[in-house]
Amino acid sequence: MTPDGTPEELTSRLEAFLERSTGGPAVRISDLRRLTGGASRETWSLDAAIGDETLPLILQHDARAALTPASRLLEYRLLEAAREAGVPAPEPMFFGDDSLGGEFFLVRRVDGETLPRRLLREDAYAHTRTVLTSQLGGILAKIHAIPLTAPGIETLPAPPAGESPVAHELARYEQTFRTLAPEPHPAFELALRWLGARLPPPAARRTLVHGDYRMGNVLFDASGVQLILDWELAHAGDPMEDLAWMSVRSWRFGGDKPVGGIGEREEFFAAYETAGGVQVDPERVRFWEIFGNLRWGIICISQARTYLDGRSDSVELASIGRRTAETEWELLSLIE
Repeated sequence: MTPDGTPEELTSRLEAFLERSTGGPAVRISDLRRLTGGASRETWSLDAAIGDETLPLILQHDARAALTPASRLLEYRLLEAAREAGVPAPEPMFFGDDSLGGEFFLVRRVDGETLPRRLLREDAYAHTRTVLTSQLGGILAKIHAIPLTAPGIETLPAPPAGESPVAHELARYEQTFRTLAPEPHPAFELALRWLGARLPPPAARRTLVHGDYRMGNVLFDASGVQLILDWELAHAGDPMEDLAWMSVRSWRFGGDKPVGGIGEREEFFAAYETAGGVQVDPERVRFWEIFGNLRWGIICISQARTYLDGRSDSVELASIGRRTAETEWELLSLIE
């Protein structure tokens, strides 16, 4: 299924859009194919021949409403700001119009792999496994250094003035849980009480938070990190949130080490601080890790509810709902 019609119709509409955007010769699209992954958006790979140049592109188009209201234009501007700051983010090429019946943009395609299980198991990535943890720590420091006043990102989601990012995020996800959960989840109730009774004081500094900094959103090759993907959950908040999210058990994909299944927290934190990140507070990170497991469990409920309510026929969304049990078990283990 395409954003609007058949693959042939998508090709025709994209060719017309690119011709308008470039004001140049006729555009011919080839090798259009849907990529796997991404429950809230459709991702397509394609080659666009524009005159004598062929651009390798990735199309990202909203498939349904995301958990946060960040627009595709805001995400596009975030990519621009990230690249300006030296972060290996996708290179934005074209921002869409109403050609596909919803927001979309195109970025330059880069060769690489995103599947964590290949990283964990294949000999081709043996070297990558030794360098990725420190690379990710250094890159995260650059992300947190992106000014919140960078052009185009002034509307970045942020807690209200005077409200702690920790309290804000906990209240936001509890509201989502209360609204969407179709059945009781005693482990989540316990986690909400545990976290609410142990809120850390407000962070000394608010930064840009990627919001989904984890394995699965990292494009890598045999040399290490190539790109940091999926900026749709970015917001202003506590930088410790990103440091913790990378260690949520679901993002270890069966690996036996806490940071993405491949690294130790100490190496990750040290690389982050060495690259100019704020001083890491391990206890604060631990709080955010427990919150992160709760957050992912609530997101699983949200995505399953999309299927249960008939707003999507995606079996992927339905199956994600079953993963709430994983987060419940991990929450009970961490809280104990």
